[in-house]
Amino acid sequence: MTPLYSILPRFNVFKSAVLALALALALPTHAAMPTQPTLQVTTLDGKPYDLSAQRGKWVIVNYWATWCVPCIKEMPDISNFVSTHKNVTAIGLAYDDSDPADIKAFVAKHPVSYPIAQVTLDKPAKDFDEPRGLPTTWVIDPTGKVAKRFIGPVTPALLSAVIGGQ
Repeated sequence: MTPLYSILPRFNVFKSAVLALALALALPTHAAMPTQPTLQVTTLDGKPYDLSAQRGKWVIVNYWATWCVPCIKEMPDISNFVSTHKNVTAIGLAYDDSDPADIKAFVAKHPVSYPIAQVTLDKPAKDFDEPRGLPTTWVIDPTGKVAKRFIGPVTPALLSAVIGGQ
């Protein structure tokens, strides 16, 4: 007869594996964000924006909201970074259920050098993970691949660390 103390460690490993499998099956599954995401939106001024048309440039994809104080503070920094780096562009995604007219009025008071589009909770951007906090910023490299994701405000120093002086 096998002593109980010799099978308990194996039983605990088995029990842990079964528990981990059960938890994995119980969690909702989400497709992983592609390394080369697509983004096609209409900007607040009615123009189409296609991320794939930006190939050859670094692209800053910035999720923000009109009520988000850190978002408002970083917008001038992103705008200035884009204006001073010829190989960098940006798109602001207002992650906001506000009326588009209210977002336009907000942008008129807080102008930026890049286009703004609205993305709502019920119509998220297909290839981008839902932000876990605002602001959330993705830096897309010139080949269209995600180079970095930031949760929280970005600074010119953080952007330069990823993009460099280009």
